[in-house]
Amino acid sequence: MFYAHTTPNPDKSDWQFLRVHLNNVAKISSEFADVFKASEFAYAGGLLHDLGKYSPEFQKRLEGVNIPVDHATAGAREAIKKYHASYSRMLAYVITGHHGGLLNYGSPESGLEKRMAKSVLPDYSSYRNEITLPDQSSFRLALKPFPKQTGFCFSFFTRMVYSCLVDADSLDTEEFMSPEKSSVRGQYESFEILKQRFEEHMCTRISGAEDNRINKYRREIYDQCVEKAVLPPGMFSLTVPTGGGKTLASMGFALEHLKKNDLKRIFYVIPYTSIIEQNADVFRNIFGSRNVLEHHSNFDPDKVDTGDMDSGEEALRLSTENWEMPVVITTNVQFFESLFSNKRSRCRKLHNLAKSVIILDEAQMLPTGYLKPCLAALSELVRNYGSTVVICTATQPNLDELFDDLVKPVEIMKSPAELYDAFRRVNVTDLGSVSDDVLSERLRQHHQVLCIVNTRNHAKKLFDELEKSGHCYHLSARMCPVHRREQIAEIKHLLKEGGGCRVISTQLIEAGVDIDFPVVYRAMTGIDSIAQAAGRCNREGKVASGEVYIFKSTELWGKATHWQSLVAEVGEMVLANSTDALAPSTVSDYFRQLYHYKGDDGLDTKKILQSLEKRSRELAFPFEDIGSSFSIIEEGTKDLIIPYDEKAASNIQDLRNSNFPWRFVRQLQGYTVNIYPNEFRELERLHAIDLVGDRFYILKSRDDYSDKTGLLNRKNNGANGSLLIV
Repeated sequence: MFYAHTTPNPDKSDWQFLRVHLNNVAKISSEFADVFKASEFAYAGGLLHDLGKYSPEFQKRLEGVNIPVDHATAGAREAIKKYHASYSRMLAYVITGHHGGLLNYGSPESGLEKRMAKSVLPDYSSYRNEITLPDQSSFRLALKPFPKQTGFCFSFFTRMVYSCLVDADSLDTEEFMSPEKSSVRGQYESFEILKQRFEEHMCTRISGAEDNRINKYRREIYDQCVEKAVLPPGMFSLTVPTGGGKTLASMGFALEHLKKNDLKRIFYVIPYTSIIEQNADVFRNIFGSRNVLEHHSNFDPDKVDTGDMDSGEEALRLSTENWEMPVVITTNVQFFESLFSNKRSRCRKLHNLAKSVIILDEAQMLPTGYLKPCLAALSELVRNYGSTVVICTATQPNLDELFDDLVKPVEIMKSPAELYDAFRRVNVTDLGSVSDDVLSERLRQHHQVLCIVNTRNHAKKLFDELEKSGHCYHLSARMCPVHRREQIAEIKHLLKEGGGCRVISTQLIEAGVDIDFPVVYRAMTGIDSIAQAAGRCNREGKVASGEVYIFKSTELWGKATHWQSLVAEVGEMVLANSTDALAPSTVSDYFRQLYHYKGDDGLDTKKILQSLEKRSRELAFPFEDIGSSFSIIEEGTKDLIIPYDEKAASNIQDLRNSNFPWRFVRQLQGYTVNIYPNEFRELERLHAIDLVGDRFYILKSRDDYSDKTGLLNRKNNGANGSLLIV
């Protein structure tokens, strides 16, 4: 008898037979891959992945003998023997990596090539008595590579099959080892029910809306989205001004499109956690909590009312592993880093992107240094995996020249320029160079005003100056998310009640914060950020025209990053030649010039596409190298837990006392601040930080955290006080 998994029972009567596990994994993996016409290929991978467990050495290990056993190389070796060279190479990646991650192909001294050249393996030949490997002679890949991207195409396919295998392996193992967990999965409702709920919600919303010109345009935007949904899967753009209702309109498109084309899931990919939290709340209210997965670093399933406190929260937690929910809302970081990862845990969910609707909200925030690889991945999902991608924004980046003609985006709106004119609610004035003294005096003259600057240090200095006049608030990533949410709620209340309110903020307020000021000041930056800032001005049309002022600061409170300097320089240059700072033509010109300045190398800074084509004929791919190098946030910041309130203090105490701290870590995710290495070292030198469990850093004293501005500066805060996207 050969076994795959054990129980505490020493007589082995309830251990899982290896042949059962292999057949289960093959079947599940095959079903997953059938979505992109690779079921036979994935079935073979499922049967082969644990062949090494047929060795006597591995069976002894299951019985408790502490010996290392390589059980993954055996299946890869059998694949090489039995199947066509190109197919077997891809299977070898998938099988050898099913625990440790996809390997570099490498050389005879390292990577997959070294593994396959291993001279001695434990004898696993007993598999022939239980397992019959399928004939693959008639199997043909249905892939259609883009020109000059054959390597990318085949490496992407390898990663997708790998995803199918590791998810299938995990699910079957879970069903045997933890059946109580397995039973919680899949308890969501059909898209037929979700679509009905959404249509009822929209009917109520539209019928109850005031009959005015703006709401008329919002209805037209929604109707145009639903009309275009009948088109076949492909690449789309949705250009809707701020305030046009693009979140619900894009969901209307997604639901109708999914129904017409028999697609599987809906993904919202968003740059900021603040937008995710807002959108997730909207969709949970419409669809119900058990149908919506919110997946990002600050998400705590325990805070979501699923109606079933035990199974509902557990289902959400489990769904973060493989994105099996009907509606998934996640970050750019989570989405794109997973697409280029080699790790089992991150790749596991990728197969569920096939035959799905993927909506990129605030698409102008796609990471520029990785723009070409990101667009290549999106194009691949459209062309070879039956997915639809919607590039959704008020400031559409000029991406047409970066897409192959086969996947040029189709605009969903009939006339974006007409919509821009219809939703124009602000007047933009360029003030030129302005000192902080002059800026502060101007801000004092306004009863309600928002000023957005480029660095945390500048925000702090302006706030300190303006605070003397009263009614002043500060927002930056120096404040933990719970603190920021409380501050924003107070600001919204004052705005609604007509109270005095002057806010100094970094760029984190520009996207996803539904807030409305009559006057906004914005330090010189890229045109897309200026447009986002303008979206916080006269948002609800309460005045005839809001006022947006652009200024170039003469102060040096925190040196801007190279990227901030570049976008500000390009933005200033484009504005000098434009009569309308926010017009679609100005936005298009800005992105065209920005991409020109970055050049091809600047849109793929790690040369990822090049590395995949270098030895593509051999299918020799550097999966590990790419997984390590593709990192959207690369500043090396550390998470510092803040004892902000009584709840945080209580959870911190539990964290200190617990042998199993992860539950409390999840509950503390809303109480963290990212700090740069030099500030971290300074706080360590001052003994201001506690290290718990060799992993979690906690601010010792609440006195080092201000209720007004967040974490106090013990030293200039890192990268010259610059702001990272949070």
